[in-house]
Amino acid sequence: MHNILNHIKRATRSIAILLDPEKITVDQQSEYARHCEKQFNDWKATLSVECCFYFIGGSTMNIDMDQWLATFKTITNIPIVIFPGSHEQLSENAHGLLFLNLVSGRNLEYLIEQQVRAARQLKNTQLEVIPTGYVLIDGETISAVQEQSKTQPLSQKDIPTILDTAYAAQLMGNQLVYLEAGSGATRSISTEIITAVNEILNIPIIVGGGLRSQEQIQAVFEAGANMVVIGTAIEHNIL
Repeated sequence: MHNILNHIKRATRSIAILLDPEKITVDQQSEYARHCEKQFNDWKATLSVECCFYFIGGSTMNIDMDQWLATFKTITNIPIVIFPGSHEQLSENAHGLLFLNLVSGRNLEYLIEQQVRAARQLKNTQLEVIPTGYVLIDGETISAVQEQSKTQPLSQKDIPTILDTAYAAQLMGNQLVYLEAGSGATRSISTEIITAVNEILNIPIIVGGGLRSQEQIQAVFEAGANMVVIGTAIEHNIL
């Protein structure tokens, strides 16, 4: 057992690289893993990162994710956590699963329906299932999450609503709150928002979307994030 949640809670700084299996073929996995794990080592040295993870998933999935994960799991010792876009993206070939609740939206499909469908498959799972409140915040671009979920992100100007939403996620029993600006965001979530959320929650905060430099990542950690997620920057070799 990797005890993923306990590691996130105990660490001051964790980082995850988000990989979309639709964008990486099985033949490319080893190359990506080498690149990512070099980056993990750099972050440990320069940003004092303590724990590293892979998040695997995407808004859509038109490949055999189970087989993709089965192969990827053989080439890395870093914990693999499924970051699902739907109940169809579940697999036992991982170590953990973020059981996401899109608390910022009002589409019942992503508030409860996908979760009920997933529950049918998770009754005997070996995965570490981590209830996670997912808060979509405007990153000044139309994200894949926004398109797929048919929900609107919260405005970065409306901090009271963001705070109420994050706190509601904690009251609902979620073990993590994920503040997401969306893949390819041109604006990352402000440090003002992260600090304000950190002040009212007693569960770890994950921040992702629009982070393209070590300086940005450092600022997000200093604002109070427990974990940072990097996706697009890795895909385009920005970092």
